[in-house]
Amino acid sequence: MNDRHVVFRADSSIDIGTGHVMRCLTLAEQLRQQGARCLFVSREHAGNLLSLVHERGFEAARLPVQDVAEIEVRSDEGQPEHARWLGASWQIDARETLAAIAGLTVDWLVVDHYALDHRWESELKTACHKLMVIDDLVDRRHDCDFFLNQNLGRRDADHSALVPKGTKVLLGPDYALLRPEFSELRESAVRRRDTAPMRQILVSMGGIDKGNATAQVLATLRSAEMPADCQVTIVMGKDAPWLEEIHGMATSMPFPTVVISGVANMARLMAESDLAIGAAGGTALERCCMGLPSIIIVMAENQRHGAREMARTDLALVIESAGDISEELPHAIATMVDDAYRMQMSLRCRRVTDGNGCERVVAAMSRFNGSY
Repeated sequence: MNDRHVVFRADSSIDIGTGHVMRCLTLAEQLRQQGARCLFVSREHAGNLLSLVHERGFEAARLPVQDVAEIEVRSDEGQPEHARWLGASWQIDARETLAAIAGLTVDWLVVDHYALDHRWESELKTACHKLMVIDDLVDRRHDCDFFLNQNLGRRDADHSALVPKGTKVLLGPDYALLRPEFSELRESAVRRRDTAPMRQILVSMGGIDKGNATAQVLATLRSAEMPADCQVTIVMGKDAPWLEEIHGMATSMPFPTVVISGVANMARLMAESDLAIGAAGGTALERCCMGLPSIIIVMAENQRHGAREMARTDLALVIESAGDISEELPHAIATMVDDAYRMQMSLRCRRVTDGNGCERVVAAMSRFNGSY
């Protein structure tokens, strides 16, 4: 199997964030355990995670960012809403990706990118045995053999007109691409929820936090009524643009506040926390797995559906935009202080996903393709 590759086409940047590459890394690590050779094809956007890809032991083909004027000249009508995130026209990206994988036997091509749709995928299908799309949105057509949307509240009917007939579709948090440590620490985390008062508060607004919502959260917590003896841990990406400012703010907080960047033990931090305040992105399902009660903040329009589904099913308290933090966060904190309320939320959260979704995805790929 060593001559067969799984290729991932995913990007990370200040605009895109880190979640797409991070969940692809989780899947790649699981596939590597089954003998797959994995290659990442990623564009060199500002704020990319290509160094982390290498640290995790994977090869990466680097695509250059195109000149803005060149992108505009080559773009056409009917673009995906996030087309500008690509850093090139889809035609250029397709050609460069084909060049990057030329000569490889590509068993699976896994695409996780809001800027790519059926046109790009149709160009690449001839270069791979099977093509898989990972997506959270319901906003464009795909040409794929295998489709994964791990978000809450999605149904087959949402995607039936967007993927070809015969596409294998995996939907919902049962297939959430979470790292193994979440399922490994889940039991101890759940035990804590049943006994601990609200003392340890975890703040994580995403690996980039382009708009510096972390600063708004800290400014609001500074004047809010907080539990006695509370401690706050802030998690940020090591390349987050506001990291130095947040370090400075942390020193002036009225309760112990630490800032950690580039963490490799998020599951442990969640297991040791009593409340999370965080972005309504992919980490929302990590918190659910750990039964961690949460106040989530919608940081981008593509997070809104998942956040509203969590609010509807009482899995989190939701703040609809970063602009509402100063007004709504104090009320949310006051609600979460109630131990019985948090315990009931934790019970609901832990039923959402058990943390074994990545294994299920790899098993489904194996059944579909006869490998891995």
